[in-house]
Amino acid sequence: MKLITLNLFWAVITFIVLAVIFSFFLNTGPKPEALTINDLVSRINAGEVTKVVVSGNDLKVTLSGDKAAIAKKESESSFSDTLANLGVDKVALQKIALEIKDESGFQFWMGILLPTILPLLVIGFFFWIIFRQAKGGASQAFTFGRANIRLFAHSKDKTTFKDVAGLREAKQELEEVVDFLKNPKKFLEIGARIPRGVLLMGSPGTGKTLLARAVAGEAKVPFFHISASEFVEMFVGVGASRTRDAFATAKKAAPAILFIDEIDAVGRERGAGVGGGHDEREQTLNQILVEMDGFERDTRLIVLAATNRPDVLDSALLRPGRFDRRVVLDMPDIKDREEILKIHSRGKALDKDIDLRKIAVRTPGFSGADLANVLNEAAILAARNNSKIIKQDNIYDSIEKVMLGPERRGRVISDKEKEIVAYHEAGHALVAAGLKDADPVHKVSIISRGQAGGYTLKLPIEEVRLHTSSQFLADLATAMGGYVAEKEMFGDITTGASNDIKVASDLARKMVTRFGMSEKLGPMTFGESHEMVFLGKEISQGRNYSEKVAADIDKEVTGFINRAFAAAKKIINTNKKALDAIAKTLIEKEILEQEDFYNILKPFNLKPSGI
Repeated sequence: MKLITLNLFWAVITFIVLAVIFSFFLNTGPKPEALTINDLVSRINAGEVTKVVVSGNDLKVTLSGDKAAIAKKESESSFSDTLANLGVDKVALQKIALEIKDESGFQFWMGILLPTILPLLVIGFFFWIIFRQAKGGASQAFTFGRANIRLFAHSKDKTTFKDVAGLREAKQELEEVVDFLKNPKKFLEIGARIPRGVLLMGSPGTGKTLLARAVAGEAKVPFFHISASEFVEMFVGVGASRTRDAFATAKKAAPAILFIDEIDAVGRERGAGVGGGHDEREQTLNQILVEMDGFERDTRLIVLAATNRPDVLDSALLRPGRFDRRVVLDMPDIKDREEILKIHSRGKALDKDIDLRKIAVRTPGFSGADLANVLNEAAILAARNNSKIIKQDNIYDSIEKVMLGPERRGRVISDKEKEIVAYHEAGHALVAAGLKDADPVHKVSIISRGQAGGYTLKLPIEEVRLHTSSQFLADLATAMGGYVAEKEMFGDITTGASNDIKVASDLARKMVTRFGMSEKLGPMTFGESHEMVFLGKEISQGRNYSEKVAADIDKEVTGFINRAFAAAKKIINTNKKALDAIAKTLIEKEILEQEDFYNILKPFNLKPSGI
């Protein structure tokens, strides 16, 4: 309606402007003098008229000096009779050039009809614009329940399984799905049932959508894709209607694959949200359940869905007959990260001396999307430095930028603060080097990045999926190293250790309440997480233990922190000369790589110790 009003407004403005322009051009000449028939006769008798043009009842008169005038005669009589009746001088009349023009029928009728028809045409034009807009709105209303489903367009640069590094088991599962649709006969002959749905589960950035694109590239069948959020609207019943339309469209092209991205947008647990059974999201989910495994089972349509929140999905959606297969996509290990880096380095001008294995070592816990971002940031950094190739240092800097944020070399700090930061980071690095269960130090820096005034980069030697209590205690002691170094060297503490203390406190509490690592409380977990499935996040932490147990938990957490503090204090007090050497070198160079750091420690014969 707003668009219609706007169009009408501009149409009226246009007509007004045109009318003003035409009136300006039409009125540029002098206006002719209007004469009565008596005045005309007087002028003729006085010899002031040179020419008269008769056109119907209109008279165009030319006076002496080429002045124009107009007049009208009687409609019942001719021009000569009218002049004779008014006593015109015949001698004077004979001196006048008299011209008679026949009035055409078109001009006659247009003179009558145009003043009537033109307003009607203008009004009709306005109504035509209004009805045209209304018709467009009506057509949109009729197509409101249709799904915006898209058919994958096969192109030369399509993604295949060769373009997906790692994820070997996941690719094997999906290769079978493609084979089901390509060669269903060999499976049906031995009684195998084609799976109805495949759910891709994994953390953000692990390659769920990339795998779906690879399936689309490998499959020789139609591949339809849609986002689950496109099903749900504010109007009741639209989501279910769009679901029916999406499945109907895909079934017409069967055998086919329908990919629903981020299915948790509509597939969350029913009965836990706002609105109960009348919730639009729940109605959409009900329709998906019916379409996947209702009365109509004779279909060769496979539904492929992706989510990073499988814990919130409805149990009916996960039962056999609907999503028969669940493919878990893990974070890549060091070998997979190296392969991913090779894929994403295509088309980038890398230095021939770059070692992607070292980059893979420095990126534990990075997803495929993170690694792609690392190489992209490295290319941007190289271009910013007017370099034609990407060097190893560019990639190292981009890793730290992705982890901590960009460098803030322009941040001005005093010499005293710089000294405190240097000893703080030296404390972290020294304690990590003095513990056998701590990860090796790869880099120490006092250059501010993001919110951190400095940082100590520790990376594991190999991929670790299970952590021991000794490793956690080493992490706690390392976190306390900066706090202890400030206290021992300056006799005071600063706010720079606040994040370290928070991280250590959270880890110690998890060791007691979740990992069962407390000798006093034993192998038990404490606390219950109450989660609102509709909101999709944890909103409260319940207590399933008494006040006495709560006090014991606090004592155990404090005990872990005190043990870590004592270990860090022992290492720093024993190796104060090494701490001074590290801090002074940091003040001078600001950055210490792994080799430089361990070269500083060699003269001090630092031996790793336990807690």
